[in-house]
Amino acid sequence: MTYERPSHPYRQFPTIPVTGHDGAVAPGKGAIQARLSSLIHPTEDNGRIVIIAEAYPGVDQEELYALFSPLEPTAAIHSDDLALAPEDIDAQIRRDLTDDPVFAVMTTRRLEEFFPPENLEAARRQIDAVDSGIVLVYGVGASLVCRGDILILADITRWEIQLRYRRGLSNWRTARTSLPRNEKYKRGYFAEWRWADRVKDVLLPRMDFYLDMTTEGAPAMVSGEAYRAALAQAAGQPFRMVPYFDPGVWGGDWMAARFGLPENGSNYAWSFDGVPEENSLLLDFGGQLIQTPALNLVHSHPKELLGDRVHARFGKEFPIRFDMLDTMNGQNLSLQVHPLTEYIQQHFNMHYTQDESYYLLDAQGEDPCVYLGIRTGADPEEMCRALEEAQSGGPAFPAERFVNRIPVKKHDHVLIPAGTVHCSGADTMVLEISATPYIFTFKLWDWGRLDLDGRPRPIHLEHGMANIQWERDTEWVRENLINAITIIYRDENGTVERTGLHQREFLDTYRVSTKKELPIRRNGSVHVINLVEGQRAFLISQGEAFPPFALHYAETCIVPEAAGAYRILSPEGEPIRAIIACVRG
Repeated sequence: MTYERPSHPYRQFPTIPVTGHDGAVAPGKGAIQARLSSLIHPTEDNGRIVIIAEAYPGVDQEELYALFSPLEPTAAIHSDDLALAPEDIDAQIRRDLTDDPVFAVMTTRRLEEFFPPENLEAARRQIDAVDSGIVLVYGVGASLVCRGDILILADITRWEIQLRYRRGLSNWRTARTSLPRNEKYKRGYFAEWRWADRVKDVLLPRMDFYLDMTTEGAPAMVSGEAYRAALAQAAGQPFRMVPYFDPGVWGGDWMAARFGLPENGSNYAWSFDGVPEENSLLLDFGGQLIQTPALNLVHSHPKELLGDRVHARFGKEFPIRFDMLDTMNGQNLSLQVHPLTEYIQQHFNMHYTQDESYYLLDAQGEDPCVYLGIRTGADPEEMCRALEEAQSGGPAFPAERFVNRIPVKKHDHVLIPAGTVHCSGADTMVLEISATPYIFTFKLWDWGRLDLDGRPRPIHLEHGMANIQWERDTEWVRENLINAITIIYRDENGTVERTGLHQREFLDTYRVSTKKELPIRRNGSVHVINLVEGQRAFLISQGEAFPPFALHYAETCIVPEAAGAYRILSPEGEPIRAIIACVRG
């Protein structure tokens, strides 16, 4: 297959220009030390100054300490040393983490539970004993010791943490230092990041400095005032997040060719380009960049970002997720099912489940397809036996005997409410639009493959079989889940169609088509948009709340509810289509 490279290329490192705070960033170790020195040593005799540097789990703490050591602190307290022993923390969270290699229970614990009060009190006495000079308290939990005179939040993006796991980084404060990467991720996702986010939520409004530790050897620091102003600005305008791409056993070559991705010796199976839980923001302060988790924006400005109605329902969670699945010249995804709402609540302490849909950005080859729902007349017990036998080394699972194989073409939209067996087939490029709990995929059959690391991919038949909705047979699927499209509006300028989702799903999706421009109706919800056809579109504020925002082919952007009314414009007069997701009113 050959792929046309777009005239307006996909942007792999989109930035958010920040106005009014040029010079707010101290880039690099030397600039950071100079900025702090100017605060710490304004006179010859300035008494005791306590610096608190709270570190997110995954931050390189040796690098963090090296930033402050030239300041010659009189005393340095590593807060990690005040926590329980690694073996004790492992024991306390063992039940939450479970024995499953993938799934666990979302923790309700807080970081302070792992810091004995007597250890914190001993650290405070050590600080009180210092009459003059600098006292440095750094590490995970540093802010639990005391407020200090200068409060710094040392942060890192989720994707960089995952890459460090792969390079050998262990989880925070664990005796289990040689876990496979999926179990490291599990502990991060279900436990560590939850503890740390609760601390971060308290610190973001009052920190003096934000310290970006994402790029090893290249830290950057910005004042808390400027950082908060940047997030406030982003909450009122369209923005893109920094996407990332990852290989997979089933991956294809569409994204690599269309987006100009670097050679990685394998393929690119996934793209995450609309997941604040995972993606990051690049804040541009007059040419100096700060990379920060997009989740910090959700925590800081949930009402402005989500809309009051959506915030009331989801709190500080971003409920919409866009990602891409590339099987072009690749293989089928694993056959899978997502848990029902009551199942995910009872087993994993999650509020809602992963309802989703597949929007076909492209489909080529001889017979592209998706697998969706149970074939009419299929016997559940027989299907279960066939899956168990296949998993035990018996005959391969005859998927097409039990599961509908649905031919698809470009711009089809396939709806997948939780409990529906599904997967995308080879030679498809899928924009996956879903609710956010994306880790809960119960694999039923993986076509007998090993993963890229040579290990079997985890299969979850017990979970999966407990959630399959057997009444979703061939007729039901064709009537309810394939191109359930209705025209909402049409005039000489273009068309707005509702393309989903199913009534059991809380998301709505709309496809806007125009050669000119069309107004976009707001419904009290954040919008997530992908340009699914055309080289480029512009989002134009109806009230001049933000400057024109360019969106290139296949890029995803977020339009906060606070951005207000807007319209979509085709600048070259070419046909464009955009898919928009929002929370149903």
